[in-house]
Amino acid sequence: MRILLVEDEPMLAQQINTVLVTEGYAVDIADDGITAERLALLQSYDTIVLDMGLPGRDGMQVLRNWRAAGMRAPVLILSARDGWTERVDGLDAGADDYLTKPFHMPELCARLRAMIRRKSDQPSPVFEQGDVLFDSRINQVMRAGKSVRLTAQEMVVLAYLFHNAGRLVSRSELSQHLYHHDGERESNTIAVFINRLRKKLGDSLIDTVRGRGYMIKAPE
Repeated sequence: MRILLVEDEPMLAQQINTVLVTEGYAVDIADDGITAERLALLQSYDTIVLDMGLPGRDGMQVLRNWRAAGMRAPVLILSARDGWTERVDGLDAGADDYLTKPFHMPELCARLRAMIRRKSDQPSPVFEQGDVLFDSRINQVMRAGKSVRLTAQEMVVLAYLFHNAGRLVSRSELSQHLYHHDGERESNTIAVFINRLRKKLGDSLIDTVRGRGYMIKAPE
């Protein structure tokens, strides 16, 4: 899963980034409103964390511009403004959730997971397909009741496919959501991760449509 973090306070941005990377997300960081607006219109993100008090362009205006341009990624506002009118303005501008500073990191992560599930129309944090169970809250994978150890990148690929169960996902899309925007994106490495997942979780979990991509079937 790929997240855009928009925060101009360096220490807080680094703290959030560390937590999100540990949770298995690929994170791009912007520290001003103009850069943030450009990135979200050029790249595809699973969700965005947006601070309101930004240099260059205010977060509220950035959000309005995103929505006016048709950008549909869910947005979580971070703000030191805790008045109810600010929350109403943020939600009316197109935010999906609002978190007041200071906050606890586990709550931030839980809100992001909930937003991603709503986006993919997956109400439960626990995904099941055959004898494979994936708990997105704790990044735990079970097969036939036994825990399976995955690498961080294997976990990201599996999570993205489960969140998009029933939809064909191309190699390039998986690659885009696996790496940072300025990082290396070798789509052929996705095939390596898919093969590793099949060895650990069974050949039947992930379907391949030759030349087009991969899919986990939607639960019946």
